[in-house]
Amino acid sequence: MPAPLHPTERRGPLVFVHPSDELYGADRMLLEMVEAARADPRVPGLEVWLPTDLEHPAPELSLCRVLEQRGVTVRHLDVPVLRRAYRTPAGLARLLGRGARLLAELRRVRASTVYCTSSATLLAAPVARLARVPRVLGHVQEIWTRADLAALTGPALACGRLVAISSAAAGSLPATLLGRTVVVPNGTPDPGPPVPLAGRSGGLRFVVASRWNGWKGHRTLLAAWDAAQVAGTLTVLGGPPASGERTDVPGLVAALAHPDSVEVVGEVPDPSPYLEAADVVVVPSDRPEPFGLVAIEALARARPVVASAGGGLVDIVTPEVDGWLFPPGDVAALAAVLRRLDRAGVTAAGVRARETYEARFTEREFAERWRAVVLGEA
Repeated sequence: MPAPLHPTERRGPLVFVHPSDELYGADRMLLEMVEAARADPRVPGLEVWLPTDLEHPAPELSLCRVLEQRGVTVRHLDVPVLRRAYRTPAGLARLLGRGARLLAELRRVRASTVYCTSSATLLAAPVARLARVPRVLGHVQEIWTRADLAALTGPALACGRLVAISSAAAGSLPATLLGRTVVVPNGTPDPGPPVPLAGRSGGLRFVVASRWNGWKGHRTLLAAWDAAQVAGTLTVLGGPPASGERTDVPGLVAALAHPDSVEVVGEVPDPSPYLEAADVVVVPSDRPEPFGLVAIEALARARPVVASAGGGLVDIVTPEVDGWLFPPGDVAALAAVLRRLDRAGVTAAGVRARETYEARFTEREFAERWRAVVLGEA
């Protein structure tokens, strides 16, 4: 475990290096880390550094706006981030230039700790070591692929400690990193007493909230929705990613037998009102999710979850208790789950969903475990 912070070590701020400026799962977890650090007297100050190569969203959809509203110092710098655009000789040269500028800035501010909030920012870890930053840590919010193992194992070795968000994420790392890896499941703020499902009537209301990446399962969900002919409604939040494979959600909805049963809302600054309006939250990912933050956000609001049985989701959802699982990518199995859900069963599962949240996924639970690993024992 990293040595505890002592007064003599407090040279400068704790610097979070983050790869995006949106309000999706990893971005919302950065907000939780920032709040956990700010509440600890051992942290003299902190800053969040964001890359300059971002496609900035509308202000109300941006992470930096939320951070600034909370009084957090945010800086846009030439942070090296592993992106597809840099996987060329010219791109690698640009990455080296970014690394050099980051090195100079870390030396200037005399950072006490550098925290790489995502695997994509682990390139900052060896730079921080060169800058003689006393403590360098990384947050693994992804399930590593073979390409990730080749590109990231070396930089990750510069971290004294790695925090993995699930056993699935930790299990994807090479043996050389497991000894320095601790699993700290995500948590989410308590939204307060949930709006009860008891007393509602009519068709069930479902919601799915995620980026429209190709692997997030929107095609599977909409095909299952069409097959099941659910006597209810489905609301789709999110939007296409800035790069990579994406799903044409509006096009798929238009091709449904009953497109009027699905509402495509798009990106929203806060999914909370939609989660509370729903009866069931769906996380239909075709590939294993590293965690599935929206699932615990649903549990916090006493909303049961229908999820694919892969990755971190199997550690969140207990089948037939606080939700239902189906094999990833299995349209027929998902349709069968959707078809058999009724209001009485959903209402009972919602009560148990809130119990699961209170027992395992509160903001306080996350903050205490995260501080113990990142800041050391008090």
